[in-house]
Amino acid sequence: MESTSTPDFTNGFRVNDLKNGGMIQGRIGDEDVILARQADEFFAVGAGCTHYHAPLAEGLIVGDQLRCPLHHACFSLRTGIALCAPAFDAIPRWRVELVGDRVFVREKLPALPQYPEANTKTPPNSPSSVVIVGGGAAGLAAADMLRRKGYVGPITIISADDSAPYDRPNVSKDYLQQPIPDEWMNLRLLDFYREQRIDLALNSGVASLDLHLRRVQLQDGRTYPFGALLLATGADVIKIPIPGARESDLFYVRTWSDARAIFKRVETARQVVVVGASFIGLEVAASLRSRGLEVHVVAPENQPFERTLGAEVGGFFRVLHESHGVIFHLGKTLTRMDENQVTISDGTKVQADFLILGVGVRPSVTLAEQAGLEVDRGIVVNEYLETSASGIFAAGDIARWPDPHSGQRIRVEHWVVAERQGQVAAKNILGYREPFEAVPFFWTQQFDVALKYVGHAEVWDAVEIDGSLEERSCAVSYKRGGITTAVATIGREIQSLQCEAAMEASPRRLPRASHG
Repeated sequence: MESTSTPDFTNGFRVNDLKNGGMIQGRIGDEDVILARQADEFFAVGAGCTHYHAPLAEGLIVGDQLRCPLHHACFSLRTGIALCAPAFDAIPRWRVELVGDRVFVREKLPALPQYPEANTKTPPNSPSSVVIVGGGAAGLAAADMLRRKGYVGPITIISADDSAPYDRPNVSKDYLQQPIPDEWMNLRLLDFYREQRIDLALNSGVASLDLHLRRVQLQDGRTYPFGALLLATGADVIKIPIPGARESDLFYVRTWSDARAIFKRVETARQVVVVGASFIGLEVAASLRSRGLEVHVVAPENQPFERTLGAEVGGFFRVLHESHGVIFHLGKTLTRMDENQVTISDGTKVQADFLILGVGVRPSVTLAEQAGLEVDRGIVVNEYLETSASGIFAAGDIARWPDPHSGQRIRVEHWVVAERQGQVAAKNILGYREPFEAVPFFWTQQFDVALKYVGHAEVWDAVEIDGSLEERSCAVSYKRGGITTAVATIGREIQSLQCEAAMEASPRRLPRASHG
């Protein structure tokens, strides 16, 4: 066998030491490189994911794809191109050469153009213009894919937000914990929009959609005609009244502006009460506790995440938070706030400098309803993410689509799902007729524990835990009628990727996957 130290691929690597479907990380000069094998083909690609720079060597090869262990981005081993979100940029490639029983990694190959199809392929359909309503994950991913697929017409992103599309998951995570430069939050720098001729209209509320005249009218009177329209308006936070509370006492967690306001408020605060034990609520609780605040969580549930992950997993996260000093008031509600004191429904009084309200969101479908589109707990779309009106698509938190993996029409509020739907919607705007079949995926990070979740289980009749929650190494399978519809993992990144791949290969059938 080769030395266990990091191999220098310029010296070659024994073919028989790399099994089919396997990979190994080594070096070429001062760069980390992965050598991968698929049957009798060998590939050399960059070792870091272009999303969060996770080590791809700890990921999974599926066919000629390399999948990231952190947030399940997917790259082509042949071209290096990012095939699906959350990564958008390609990884570098090197030429490989087989000499006898050794494979050598040679010179680095020239980087492919950002949009390699732009000047080589003409899309099957090319609308006169594309307007995207919504400047979040789905909207940016769609605009990016339109240019990647060679669309040269006008693209406009209309966003009510005051910032260009940004990494929303960090609004409740890293951004609240420490100062982070704006460049780290932006999904693309402003130069990208100029270079790709994408008109980015920020601080722009939409007043109405005219599907007959095919135009969007803004609240300030501006109008945008469209040949095709993508609705990606996301979700709105649910706001609840707190008797006695001043407006300056209440904070929500949805936008980057929200996060900036919370970060500033924390600088002069000592105690905070989080209302709601949602993923957002507890991510914020963990972030603020890490900054030394006393954190209380008030929620009507018996356990956090009980409806999403079950009582046992919810109990694990409760104990995790309590071990870091978070104080729970579960099965209760917050009744009022007087100055810096809140009253809980059992009579308990808690000091609080301000409140974080994380009681959920609802899909932003008002525009669609007023325009006459079919709406049912979200905007109803077909497998191509097209709404009840031809040429009008929807993606992200608002889209309710026929999911082949659960056999149901579902709507989910997951970041990666929104990005992937934006990409598929863009392809279908251009006439590629690609059904959306991605397996839903999300993650949450709380203190030093990351949970990955693939599939979708609104209800289940059995929960099976392989491994140990307490040891932070487990896979939790959610079953209905004997079929596994979702798997949550902690500390088993490979198994999460295996489960995702198995769901893709066999909808509604998920074989038990081994963990590495």
